[in-house]
Amino acid sequence: MYIFTDYYKNQVRFSFKNHPFSKQPKHVWVICKYKNEWLLTNHKERGLEFPGGKVEQGETAEQAAIREVKEETGGIVETIDYIGQYHVNGKASTVIKNVYFAEIKKLEEQPTYFETYGPILLEELPENIKEEKKYSFIMKDDVLTYCMKKIIETTT
Repeated sequence: MYIFTDYYKNQVRFSFKNHPFSKQPKHVWVICKYKNEWLLTNHKERGLEFPGGKVEQGETAEQAAIREVKEETGGIVETIDYIGQYHVNGKASTVIKNVYFAEIKKLEEQPTYFETYGPILLEELPENIKEEKKYSFIMKDDVLTYCMKKIIETTT
């Protein structure tokens, strides 16, 4: 278990264990790779981030992850793996979110990308991502750091 403070000074607990905080989380975040590039979306308010969002009624967290990737980037998921789960004690509410790693088989142009401007492909993420204003707050805490290490360990 990792415990740290996020961008907004909220306490975050993150674990690679199988659903340590909730068996039915209400949020998902998907770290995506497409043809050796990282697939992000450009959120209209937050900036560049990996796709994610809320689990809708009647769907599993994994189904929500696949849907969010398609809605926000046009990405069609080939494989998706659970990485971990985190719990944020926010000032207004508590958020529990599953994190996944997805390999994308193709990108399909979407009529709308909902609250985003669509897909962004990057050969690599900047080392100083926490200081770069164009990236969302979601990309600036240690969840990304821990998950990227895990993805690199398991895919190389």
